[in-house]
Amino acid sequence: MCPKVFAKKTELTKAEKETRENMRTQWVLKQKFEHVLAALTYENQLVMRVCLATGLRLGDVLNMRTKQLEATSFTIKEQKTGKRRTIRLAELLKDELVGNAGKLYVFEHRLNNRRARTRQAVWKDVKRAAKLFRISENLAPHSARKVYAVDALRKYGDLRKVRQIMNHRDEAVTQLYCLADILTERELKRKRGGKK
Repeated sequence: MCPKVFAKKTELTKAEKETRENMRTQWVLKQKFEHVLAALTYENQLVMRVCLATGLRLGDVLNMRTKQLEATSFTIKEQKTGKRRTIRLAELLKDELVGNAGKLYVFEHRLNNRRARTRQAVWKDVKRAAKLFRISENLAPHSARKVYAVDALRKYGDLRKVRQIMNHRDEAVTQLYCLADILTERELKRKRGGKK
C-alpha cells in the first residue's frame, strides 16, 4: 500500500510574487504601442495590427489561412477555447494581408512555407522593440488584446458586449481586460513608490 502524500501548502516568497507579476503582460497606451509597431519587422507589424484590430490571440492570428481572406468575413476557431468567432477586417488591412500572404498561411514560417510563423518569433520582435523604446510596462503580443478590450469598453460602454466580442466565458475575466489600463497604472505607480 502506497503511503499518502499530502502536498504542503506554502506561501509564495516576495521574489516569487514579483516574478509572477512581472510575467503578466500589461496594457500600454496606444501611442506607445504605435512606437513599438514602427520598430517591428513588416510581417510582425502586420500580425500585431491584426491583433489590435480584432482582439484575437497571437496564435489565432498566426494560424489564419490565406484562403480565408477571400471572403468579406470569415470564421476562426480559437485555439485556446475551441470557440468559433467571426472576423471582419478593415479593407485596407485586408489588402495588406493579401499582398503579404503566403500560399497556405497568411503569415508563413521563415524556413518552411507549409507552416505558420511561430509565436516566439513575433514575441521576440515585440520584446526587442519595447526594450528599444524603454517601455516600462511588460509589453508582449498579448498586450494588444488588452488594448483592444479597453478600447472596446470605451467605444461601446457595455461590458457584456465586450465579453461577447472577446469570447470570454467569465465576466470577471472581461473586467480584468477592460480595466487593464487602470490596473497597469496602479501597478506602475506602486513600483515607483507612489511617485508620479
